[in-house]
Amino acid sequence: MPWVKDTPSVATTGRTERIARQSRDENWKKPPRRIETSECITCDTCLRSCPSEFGAIFDDGLNVVIVPELCSGCPVCVMVCPVDCIYVDEEWTATEARMWDHIDVTVRGTA
Repeated sequence: MPWVKDTPSVATTGRTERIARQSRDENWKKPPRRIETSECITCDTCLRSCPSEFGAIFDDGLNVVIVPELCSGCPVCVMVCPVDCIYVDEEWTATEARMWDHIDVTVRGTA
């Protein structure tokens, strides 16, 4: 598999920069993914499987969400989802400020 969970710090730095900018990497050609919450069983398999260089999936209360600015569109989460509730999100919208605050707290809590 081309995405490895434990990657060099260069990849982590890229994620950190995307979080700071709150924007997607301009070189990513694939659209991000999204989780259909009405179909999701909140097993967190996608969250645990998302490559660390992206780290795009977060628990948000009762839901698991993909932050499109951090999602490269790789298929890892889709491949591990037991209920097939993850889809391509061609018409994604910017992540709201409340979620960026949650990401900031979450990232600082793991550093």
